[in-house]
Amino acid sequence: MNLLGTITNLIGPVGEIVDNLHTSKEEKLQAKERLTAILATAEQEAQKEVTARWQADTQSDSWLPKNIRPVTLAFLTIMFVVISMFDGNIGGFTVSEEYIPVYEMLLMTVYGAYFVGRTVEKAKKISK
Repeated sequence: MNLLGTITNLIGPVGEIVDNLHTSKEEKLQAKERLTAILATAEQEAQKEVTARWQADTQSDSWLPKNIRPVTLAFLTIMFVVISMFDGNIGGFTVSEEYIPVYEMLLMTVYGAYFVGRTVEKAKKISK
């Protein structure tokens, strides 16, 4: 199922909820819970599709599908570093304030993914 299919599947249930919406607190709470459940299911289905695409990429015989994500990651990282380092740095070096939160988020994500991922891998090996 693609994104369009997911959205199409959401339209019917959301429309039913809106059609049956009344003004009491209990009914509003029920509608909110139903909407949350529908959106959570749609998100799970979308994640399954992403996983299926990644698995198909890794099973491909071609070099490009197997390596597109690492190559894209390397390219975007290099471009971000180059742009952030040279942005307005004629005559002196400073990193603009706008880039600092991005660097923080990237570092936390990368280190977190690496160390948590390695810990999980080691735990799985030990448990076997």
